[in-house]
Amino acid sequence: MTVVYLIPEGVKEMRLDEWMRHRDRPLVMGILNVTPDSFFDGGRHANTVAAVEHALEMVHDGADIIDVGGESSRPGAAPIPAEVELSRVLPVIAGIKERADALISVDTTKARVAREALAAGAGIVNDISALRFDPGMAGVIADAGAFVVLMHMRGTPRTMQENPIYADPVAEIKAFFVDRMEAAVRAGIPESRIILDPGIGFGKRLEHNLAIIRGIRSFLELGAPILIGLSRKSFLGEILDLPPEERLVGTIAANAVAVRNGADIIRVHDVKEGRQTAEVARRLREDAT
Repeated sequence: MTVVYLIPEGVKEMRLDEWMRHRDRPLVMGILNVTPDSFFDGGRHANTVAAVEHALEMVHDGADIIDVGGESSRPGAAPIPAEVELSRVLPVIAGIKERADALISVDTTKARVAREALAAGAGIVNDISALRFDPGMAGVIADAGAFVVLMHMRGTPRTMQENPIYADPVAEIKAFFVDRMEAAVRAGIPESRIILDPGIGFGKRLEHNLAIIRGIRSFLELGAPILIGLSRKSFLGEILDLPPEERLVGTIAANAVAVRNGADIIRVHDVKEGRQTAEVARRLREDAT
């Protein structure tokens, strides 16, 4: 049975450029994987109708951004052709735009997918390769005037967990961000349209992930908003000895600490809980300043 989610009257697409100038509150990015093999929700929203309904539910629950992904980036995942990725994400983006005035991000490393997704109504490209996998990606984003998320990852999803080693994960990731921000600006993407994601779980061990969450304020020195994506990830499973389906409480705890430490955007599967977490942690952060 199809459930109709009523979007509260007055909810409009967020002006991300205005928010980025003030960053007055944490944003919640809702994860919408239209893949058969993502680590937690693979296959749950694999058809367009189910995906659009879930997107509307997330908007209703307080998502500021819907992040649509058509290719799994779980550890060990293999790449898929652009045609397959497009067949998954474009109908969903069009369906969301038809029924809600929502801000949409497309989670892709391919310039062709980004170009067509932006034309269909997306406003952000969430690139886990930080513009490194496809030489055409930066130009597509610059030409569209879109926003970009530059994420840190060592290797590729297939290889990233093969013995990752860091002497100082925060310092090394920060240096990576400086390099990738400079590359983006050279390609014509303004600094004011760049968001940084240190890549929790992407080529990191438990101790690296914990160091990143503790070190968020160091990344903030670069001036760009910091996005943290830790929802139900394996490092929480290591701490709690629980499968993804039972990691919601751990996710809430980690997101609260991340926002308290300065994270601007949290990327979550569970939007209602994420929205409440962000609001409470923000107030605690304000009270500490």
